[in-house]
Amino acid sequence: MNPLHLYINPHSPPTKNTNTNTHTTKVLTTKTLIMPCEPTMTPQIISKSTVYPDTKSTLSDLKLSTSDLPMLSCHYIQKGNLFVRPPVPISDLIALLRQRLSIVLTHFPPLAGRLITDTNGYVYITCNDAGAQFIHANATHVTISDIISPIHVPGCVKGFFAYSGMVSYAGHFNPLLAVQVTELDDGVFLGFSVNHAVVDGTSLWNFINTFAEVCRGVKLVTKEPCFTRESVLISREVLKLPAGGPTVTFDNHAPLSERIFSFSRESILKLKHTVNNQKKINFYENEKNTNPSKILNGNVTTLINSLLQNRNSVVTKSESLPEISSFQSLCALLWRAVTRARKFPSTKTTTFRMAVNCRHRLEPKLENFYFGNAIQSIPTYATAGDVLSNDLHWCAELLNRHVLSHNDIMVRSYVHNWEQDPRCFPLGNFDGGMLTMGSSPRFPMYDNDFGWGKPVAVRSGGANKFDGKISAFPGRGGGGSVDLEVVLSPETMAELEMDLEFMQYVSRECC
Repeated sequence: MNPLHLYINPHSPPTKNTNTNTHTTKVLTTKTLIMPCEPTMTPQIISKSTVYPDTKSTLSDLKLSTSDLPMLSCHYIQKGNLFVRPPVPISDLIALLRQRLSIVLTHFPPLAGRLITDTNGYVYITCNDAGAQFIHANATHVTISDIISPIHVPGCVKGFFAYSGMVSYAGHFNPLLAVQVTELDDGVFLGFSVNHAVVDGTSLWNFINTFAEVCRGVKLVTKEPCFTRESVLISREVLKLPAGGPTVTFDNHAPLSERIFSFSRESILKLKHTVNNQKKINFYENEKNTNPSKILNGNVTTLINSLLQNRNSVVTKSESLPEISSFQSLCALLWRAVTRARKFPSTKTTTFRMAVNCRHRLEPKLENFYFGNAIQSIPTYATAGDVLSNDLHWCAELLNRHVLSHNDIMVRSYVHNWEQDPRCFPLGNFDGGMLTMGSSPRFPMYDNDFGWGKPVAVRSGGANKFDGKISAFPGRGGGGSVDLEVVLSPETMAELEMDLEFMQYVSRECC
């Protein structure tokens, strides 16, 4: 039996790099002359190929929803896992991954398809088996330590992903999925670039988890995706796009600093206890400064305020809110620290946006593994003065109330508002005071055992990054630990790293 069809023993020692081709030898001999993970040191592309589904698709075209369409102006999502080098020759590993990708694409036929726009302007995923891209790259001048040891994320990580800078609209002409396998000196990086108009984080990580299952030889996939398009998210309205398609709405070339801040389970429990035991401040005492409809004009923000006021008429001021979660406590900590670091005047409006999963918020609920985007972005506004003069509990409660209020009625109101003015999602930091939280520590990012053990780290590429973009990952240690991938201007990052309130909760070790 082919040993690649067996579960690879994770305790076996990693194989040494035995690649002896001339170009690789040249890279290795010059290792001492350059920094091992310089941004300019892009991996050498060994091969590119198209992988087709093992079985032809019978799935009909899938119409993009009101959550999918706004993402056409966003970059492809770029997420991946870092692993120790498996105890098999790299050529065998590449063959296994390519073959098993073909199998898993039969369970996820949209990822082997393309985008199409019909004569009425509606955009669909056509499951035409056009295939996904598979790339084998070599970066054996880079070690695992080169990636996880630096305080700031090294620029070379961006080279572990395909389709850098590509907006999702380009899925009309390019594969919707690219898998890049980059061999390192003592490890392997699996980088996934996936069209953001086709998947959100829930769908992406379900695909990656399933890919890992299939590579381990699992015959019965445990979490089959649901491709139904029977929900309020499907609209009759048409998104009108400029000739040639949309572009990203932020400066893709602004100088940025990126760091992974790790928070242990113990540290987060301490933070949560602090937040939930601080003096409870009435949310509406500062309504004049935090009322969204008075800060920004717009149907959604006005409706948010109206619904919150209605909610307050039902829940009396003497009643207590549910316990503030660990994650909301962490978001409040970051909001305060970044606001301090940006040195705003007290009257400056700040915004904290959180992406929320709408699958369980709708009535009737969507399937847990509904395939596509089912997310909406919840903005919470407060002046810099209020954020800093009040305590962590005040900020966390503000976030908590907005999340709790985002129910079926609110989800439908967001859909209705988009239908009144169909447009792409305005991603970025437009007034200098914004933070945008994406991803989730609940995503199973470390469940991806492809046959030789779980990942060492999670990393993302350069896609959709701007001053104020935050991504939340589960900590490698599990148990409720969290990693925050924080992207800020270099000046703001330097101030954040000196913030005593924030840094007291940051763990020394991170990956």
